[in-house]
Amino acid sequence: MTTLSIHHRTTYRYRQPLKFGPHRLMLRPRESRNLRLLEYDLVCKPAATVTWAQDVLGNAVATAVFSEESDTLVFDSMAELRLDMDRWPVFDIAASAASYPFLLTDDDMTDLGALRLQSYLDSDGQLRNWAQGFVAGNPTDTLGLLKDICSGVAARVAYEVREEEYTQSPEQTLARSRGSCRDFAALFVDAVRSLGFGARIVSGYLYDSEQDTIGSTASGSTHAWAEVYVPGAGWITFDPTNQSLGGHNLAPVAVARHIRQTIPVAGSFIGDKGSFQRMEVSVSVTSKQPNPSTAPPKFQ
Repeated sequence: MTTLSIHHRTTYRYRQPLKFGPHRLMLRPRESRNLRLLEYDLVCKPAATVTWAQDVLGNAVATAVFSEESDTLVFDSMAELRLDMDRWPVFDIAASAASYPFLLTDDDMTDLGALRLQSYLDSDGQLRNWAQGFVAGNPTDTLGLLKDICSGVAARVAYEVREEEYTQSPEQTLARSRGSCRDFAALFVDAVRSLGFGARIVSGYLYDSEQDTIGSTASGSTHAWAEVYVPGAGWITFDPTNQSLGGHNLAPVAVARHIRQTIPVAGSFIGDKGSFQRMEVSVSVTSKQPNPSTAPPKFQ
């Protein structure tokens, strides 16, 4: 069990005071049986009227409405939470799904719906052929297959820090053999979807007590990973950037069909687009108690 303090501050600077449109914020950690939110506070400057709602996948979404003009816009998100995740998880996969391929129930197929459809065009089947290459036989072990694809992403793609806000398509990532954590996650999700699995993108925070995890700055940072639905076990966490599963050091904020749906801050201002100067983001993830120096499980 780990207690974390997370401070996520986003600052926008402009050349002159401006009026702002409503801003959509996805910053509040997603509560579950494994994540208990102890405290949460969201501060907007200038002051805003903030309302909360849950989207179709149960993510907490805030809408901030401003009445005051300003040349600076700040969103300060502060959370204290408790993570209770096994470092070496055992997944109780249903006997009917232990080997791939397997049949989903009609209800599961209906409810997963678009989460089984690739998010990016794969007209020549390049991605599906790449993913199919990990299928050892018919049948093959389901969890072993998913682990192999997760490791395969890391083996094929070198990690890079990309300042650009867009996410590469899986085709681009395979061609470049380089990408950020969001590119790794998008590639992994579409790869397993091409084989018929239901999968979703997850955005949130990575806690790195030893400061040796890929994609982390200092003791933690924002991060993107994936979850795959397997009957019996439910949603299994995979972090292809770090070839790990189980998510003991991951604090989710949002799950989504497409990574563009997990943007932390989205909004508008009224004025010339040249008024925008820069955006500054700082993220701090710290533990409130000593944490054993045991790395998350990695695949060989």
